[in-house]
Amino acid sequence: MPELNTSVLPEYEIFALRYAHMRRERRDNFIGGDPHDGPMPMDFFVWLIRCGQRLLLVDTGFNAATARKRQRDMLRCPIEALRTLGVEAGDIGDVILTHLHYDHAGNLDKLPNARFHVQDAEVDYATGRCMCFEPMRHAYSVDDVVTLIRNVYEDRVVFHDGDQDIAPGISVLKIGGHTKGLQALRVHTRRGWVVLASDASHYYENMDKRRPFPIVHNVADMLSGYARLAAAADGPDHIIPGHDPRVLRQYPAQAGDPDTVALHMAPDPAA
Repeated sequence: MPELNTSVLPEYEIFALRYAHMRRERRDNFIGGDPHDGPMPMDFFVWLIRCGQRLLLVDTGFNAATARKRQRDMLRCPIEALRTLGVEAGDIGDVILTHLHYDHAGNLDKLPNARFHVQDAEVDYATGRCMCFEPMRHAYSVDDVVTLIRNVYEDRVVFHDGDQDIAPGISVLKIGGHTKGLQALRVHTRRGWVVLASDASHYYENMDKRRPFPIVHNVADMLSGYARLAAAADGPDHIIPGHDPRVLRQYPAQAGDPDTVALHMAPDPAA
């Protein structure tokens, strides 16, 4: 990554808000399964980035109907959960959609004032010929994709083609791999550069052991993406995977809510 004068960059707060949970086994989370099988559950998050009056929401989760359809344990509406941080849905001006899978791109209709940032390649993938194949479209919700396209026609979608600065101290990084246009975020905080990996790495173990998650568009891009995440962050403990329950154990809870944690603060190495 290019060297920047970090002394003049904003120092953002980043919060992870868990909104759902599901039971999984280790064999479900790695290509080729796992010889030491056992429980390896998955958490579902959205992330809020804040500095003064600037608010950015990263991903928008799914709704109760989707939770029932896909048999997920929904804990709370991810958009309503923002109120735990004193934020209303109408306060959100920018939403970064890391990709368009059902658990990252629902609830767009609940954000009346937002612009949605997405990669060209992701919209191409989610609306193109790959969706003719059920295994490739399984993780997408056609209703969510159609809602995004309606927002394109209302001039509320910002397209990106590769890495790009969103605001001073915030950049999107096109990673691909998991989907054709998956993007991660690089955010400047008081503890340095933090990278929200989203599904570039579902769990710490995916990237730490170079063992890809089995829902994947391009395995080579997923594997090379781990190095890109590491290069963009100020250290291994500055990378936040997309679905790992360890995130809640390692970072301090906010406002007495164990499902909302502060990622701009140092993690507990013993957790």
